[in-house]
Amino acid sequence: MPNIKPISQSADKWMNRASGATGDYTTGVQTPRVSWQQASAAGEGNYKAGVTAAAAKGSYGKGVARAGDASWKKGATGKGPARYAEGVVLGKDDWVKGFNPFQTALQGLTLPPRQPKGSPQNIQRVSAVTTLLRSTREARG
Repeated sequence: MPNIKPISQSADKWMNRASGATGDYTTGVQTPRVSWQQASAAGEGNYKAGVTAAAAKGSYGKGVARAGDASWKKGATGKGPARYAEGVVLGKDDWVKGFNPFQTALQGLTLPPRQPKGSPQNIQRVSAVTTLLRSTREARG
């Protein structure tokens, strides 16, 4: 039997070393060896093959079952609240960029006149909006 450290000691070492590596993380992001975009695009075939193989094995469902609600809830409540607020602030410009085509399209939409509450003709208003949003999404690629 190999002589290995107790799991608690290994976990503490991992936590201490990884949490002290924020500078290395930042440097790695700022000066990658290969462009993230180029490497990601080159790996698209591998991504598709991996996802297809994982789906065929039912890996997603097995992982969900293995983690369970307790693991999800622990992560979501332990990390989520602080990260959510920060992520929203940091993501504002990306949100504007992503929503802008839809806002522009909606501003140019002329809706059919509103009818009395419950009128079937009001569905035409809903249909006009959903059709416009879908075509805007498809035009983005």
